Amino acid sequence: MHAAMTDSTRCDVVQKVNFPTPRSFFTSFKSDLKETFFPDDPFRYFKTEPHQLGRAKKAIKYFIPVFQWLPNYNFRLFLYDILAGITIASLAIPQGISYAKLANIPPIIGLYSSFVPPLVYSIFGSSRDLAVGTVAAASLLLASTLGDKVSAKDDPALYLRLIYTSTFFTGIFQAALGIFRLGILVDFLSHSTIIGFMGGTATIISLQQLKGMFGLTNFTSKTDLISVMYSVFSQRKEWRWESAVVGICFLVFLLSTSGLKKKKPKLFWVSAVAPMVTLVVGCVFAYVVHGDRHGIQIVGHLNKGLNPSSLKQLNFESEYLPVTIKAGIITGILALAEGIAIGRSFAEMKNYQIDGNKEMIAFGIMNLVGSITSCYLTSGPFSKSAVNYNAGCKTQMSNVVMSMCIMLTLLFLAPLFSYTPLVALSAIIMSAMLGLINYKEVYRLFKVDKFDFCICMAAFLGVVFLSMDVGLLLSVGISIVRALLYVARPGASKLGNIPSSTLFHDVEQYPNATSVPGTLILQLGSPIYFANSAYIKEKITKWIEEEMDVKNSKERDLEHLILDFGGVTSIDMTGIGMLFEVHKNTAMRGIKVALVKPKVAVLEKLMLSKFIDSIGKEFVFLSIEAAVEASHFMLNESKDNKNNTGPSTSTESNIYVTNDNDL
Repeated sequence: MHAAMTDSTRCDVVQKVNFPTPRSFFTSFKSDLKETFFPDDPFRYFKTEPHQLGRAKKAIKYFIPVFQWLPNYNFRLFLYDILAGITIASLAIPQGISYAKLANIPPIIGLYSSFVPPLVYSIFGSSRDLAVGTVAAASLLLASTLGDKVSAKDDPALYLRLIYTSTFFTGIFQAALGIFRLGILVDFLSHSTIIGFMGGTATIISLQQLKGMFGLTNFTSKTDLISVMYSVFSQRKEWRWESAVVGICFLVFLLSTSGLKKKKPKLFWVSAVAPMVTLVVGCVFAYVVHGDRHGIQIVGHLNKGLNPSSLKQLNFESEYLPVTIKAGIITGILALAEGIAIGRSFAEMKNYQIDGNKEMIAFGIMNLVGSITSCYLTSGPFSKSAVNYNAGCKTQMSNVVMSMCIMLTLLFLAPLFSYTPLVALSAIIMSAMLGLINYKEVYRLFKVDKFDFCICMAAFLGVVFLSMDVGLLLSVGISIVRALLYVARPGASKLGNIPSSTLFHDVEQYPNATSVPGTLILQLGSPIYFANSAYIKEKITKWIEEEMDVKNSKERDLEHLILDFGGVTSIDMTGIGMLFEVHKNTAMRGIKVALVKPKVAVLEKLMLSKFIDSIGKEFVFLSIEAAVEASHFMLNESKDNKNNTGPSTSTESNIYVTNDNDL
């Protein structure tokens, strides 16, 4: 391959490079927008149908997922879904009551929130495995954010109205993100951020349950570690040993069932029904022994009946509008990140795809509907979704079955749960939260990526010692700084030829890779922007100087610089200006510049800016191998010319180097 090339052969290589006519700004901008907001290209899905009615049917199927799976639904699938639905309903009842307690709202609201939203999600949601319900982190975050403005204890009616209003804004925000295809915003919540945030939230929530464990009546509304622990230990005279003993018994029972599930996964249903068993046993125990007389507090009366309308309770007064919008957006982002991440995880296990933007619309609609039907924020909790998956669910019908079970509970069984001891709810919450502290994943982050570990710990420590929203924002801020560092200091490498092959790889990774005589090959693997152009230029200049030092010591000249643009996805005017400067400096040293594999968006800008004309179209190649062959041919041609011209060429070469050193 390194034999001398003829002019015709070199022309054949060059002719294979396609130099398209640069697109107009509108065409290019339209393409970029389509790639950003419609990567799944739904328009192609509609174009395959020639008739308007057929397109309308496909549009309905595309935007409303229930019409995709319902026409093919059968009784065999229903048998799986009904079993899964009943199983997750047994978990939804205690979780609904417990998490409503976390949000400082009436327990019945938790049951309401497990009735209407799952029905809405089964229509608009695209995940077959996600089980809809209330989530602990969002419940506590709502209580923390709204509690700073209105006390749930002093003015419960106003506080509940703000809960509904925050849920309303959550629905608008989530639906807007999905409609305008802005799912990219949720991607700023990295895996490390979510792990740290959930761990910190689980820690604080678990410590807050000491209130129920010790039978305390007064407790702080703050969520930081110091305030929570001070509130616990400053009221030691009010601790009730009876409540603590009952709570420990329930907690041991729940943790033992979780351990059984880990040892024998087929017995997952034991862990799934354990919270319901705890709830029923707790109710019977509190009723028989009159627990309220022994410091064991109970939930109190629960109204029988389905969700009443809460449309007129939405509060848009200017005094409370900022805090409800803030609570709605923060909890909405958290709920989206958790729900979509969980949905994607289970979808990968079953080898199907879910659309993040459709999920946002589904979450938004179910929270909008929920806000006017006496529900508060709902998402896809991991614990319930995992039970749904393990129970063998096949479609979104499992959410419908769960909703019907909750409906029957609201119509006939709600008053029976009025004797539920608060200590049982505390035990249920603590056992669920302990499972969210992922020690193994944190250790893996520490071993694999220290920066990700720092992001995780920033979220964890921020939540534990400051507040939930501060911890979340702190972690996201560090993640953004890391992303900016990647942009400002992109990866670049010097390539060498792997012996006995035509492959070219990083010489640091492959020390046995050899350099090509008279040629320097560099790989750029990042968009070239104003933020990193100076850095890239410095790296290129450094490599050229190092290479020329080596070449001069061996009495050989560096004549060709090959830039692999295969990883450069975009470039701005500052980056183009940097390339012109590199070309000017290399030309002064007698070095020719060649480009390899520039992408169409980059190539168009380089053509419009006349950079391609400045280096010549014959110096743009489809592969590094073709560029090396061409440079080798020109290098041999240059050596032949030097041998034929005699001493004068050598003098010119020396003068050239002298001028370069002076520069």
